[in-house]
Amino acid sequence: MAFMHLHHRLPSPSLSFSGASPPVYRSSIFASSRFSPPSVSFPSHKLTDFTNCLLHLPPKSLSFALSWTLALGVALSGVGFADAKVGVNKPELLPKEFTSVIDVAGFLSDGQEFRLKQEIADIEKETGYKLRVLAQNYPVTPGLAIKDFWQVDDKTIVFVADPTFGNILNFNVGASVDLDIPRSFWSRLAGKYGNIFYWKEKGEEASIEAAVMAISNCLREPVGPNNCSEIK
Repeated sequence: MAFMHLHHRLPSPSLSFSGASPPVYRSSIFASSRFSPPSVSFPSHKLTDFTNCLLHLPPKSLSFALSWTLALGVALSGVGFADAKVGVNKPELLPKEFTSVIDVAGFLSDGQEFRLKQEIADIEKETGYKLRVLAQNYPVTPGLAIKDFWQVDDKTIVFVADPTFGNILNFNVGASVDLDIPRSFWSRLAGKYGNIFYWKEKGEEASIEAAVMAISNCLREPVGPNNCSEIK
């Protein structure tokens, strides 16, 4: 479901998240300084009507509806997805001081969180890329508030670990990252460590740690036609 071109083509409006093709969210979500999600009210119809509704939204609204609806906070109630809430924004759930790892779901132990922060700091120092991890379990999420808290830019990877839709690994990839890392890497990574069988057996924390280490290895590889070809 990755954008085939960063700003001009949007992902398919499918709401199926089974298997190894999770949503991969791009930096167009954060491109505007006027970052305000649209107010979208979806009627209680069948899924096909819901899809048609999305297809008739303007491009920017569709981008918001698909990405943040799926990644950071949608309430899909009833068979007809009757009460969708777009753009959750709860800054009160953010920590008082800056941190590269926010675990509002309680998936990580203190030791695991410390190790991830250290690895993320090393990544940023050695590569210039900024990896940020949000572990959540909808509806407990700061949602849109992370954009300003983390000062998300083109060199930022926002990794949202949320088991709500089955595959626990979701990514928002900045434009500069997108130029250097093959788009297929993110779907392969989610397919290996984010699938429901893996995190149900190993635990959410195992998926998160494995994904961070795979991203770390990928970002350290020289940019070229075969970089990040393996999930290490």
